[in-house]
Amino acid sequence: MGVDYYKVLGVDKSSKDDDLKKAYRKLAMKWHPDKNPNNKKDAEAKFKQISEAYDVLSDPQKRAVYDQYGEEGLKGVPPPDTSGGSSSTAHFHTGDIPSSFRFNPRRADDIFAEFFGSSNPFGGMPGRGGMGGGTRFSNSVFGEDIFGSFGDGAGTSMHGHTGLRKAPPIENRLPCSLEDLYKGATKKMKISREIIDASGKTTVVEEILTIDIKAGWKKGTKITFPEKGNEPPGVIPADLVFIIDEKPHPVFTREGSDLIMKQKISLSEALTGYTVQVATLDGRNLTIPINNVIHPSYEEIVPKEGMPSQKDPSKKGNLRIKFNIKFPTRLTSEQKSGMKKLLGS
Repeated sequence: MGVDYYKVLGVDKSSKDDDLKKAYRKLAMKWHPDKNPNNKKDAEAKFKQISEAYDVLSDPQKRAVYDQYGEEGLKGVPPPDTSGGSSSTAHFHTGDIPSSFRFNPRRADDIFAEFFGSSNPFGGMPGRGGMGGGTRFSNSVFGEDIFGSFGDGAGTSMHGHTGLRKAPPIENRLPCSLEDLYKGATKKMKISREIIDASGKTTVVEEILTIDIKAGWKKGTKITFPEKGNEPPGVIPADLVFIIDEKPHPVFTREGSDLIMKQKISLSEALTGYTVQVATLDGRNLTIPINNVIHPSYEEIVPKEGMPSQKDPSKKGNLRIKFNIKFPTRLTSEQKSGMKKLLGS
């Protein structure tokens, strides 16, 4: 009895081309030698057998010969009930198949490359052995980093080596309010990207990415989702990068961990005292009385009412209140005289 190729792929004898492709893709990814570093010898034998089964069953002529004569007949070896002994050539005669047929198996790596874009995307780097003398496949094939280090002693990860090109990062602004950056927030981002599906075709999928914004984050902070860009054949997908941007706030501006607030007051209020009412970013109301004379460069500093520290959110900057003093455009003679008397000059 020869090998049952249908059983190897887990399909029945009525299976169509799509069934064969689906079965091969699943099994090839499971049994590729580089996917099984701890059981490489057995995996290599299994991988070759899977490839041979697909090669035979996906080729109408080979499949017809196999269905009629089995593996022995396909490869030119007489079946057990044949009296002629072993034959050293793969020539034999059939009824419906051409009178001269030679079984030429395809290389396992060549079949694999048809499905996954390249037979040698890593440039044939030495030291890995396996199928076809150092074939490399992208981690997008197996969904994990399958090459922890190469056998040439460099100890470099797959992405760190020259060979397979990685697409440049895709950067997007992520506008955030000061309230989000003060308290922290969670944002959901819906993305669409192209991936290679189980049948080897490019398809568009949608995903929801969750971004946890931490209290104290600043403009320019980057959040990276590795390899969430499009997935073209033979290229490592791009990283998707969101860059924090601060939305303008109607009351506050930010300088480091400090919040700056500008308050308009009259000259009279500047000279006689003023009470500032502040609605904070977390919804509290502060009442800040100022009894000093407020001059144009005066700042009222309220400790620990600024933004949280990015490294330690329990620590906060200061609230700095600056003043825009409205001076009168003109004074009457009586007002001028009164001001002189009041100010003693």
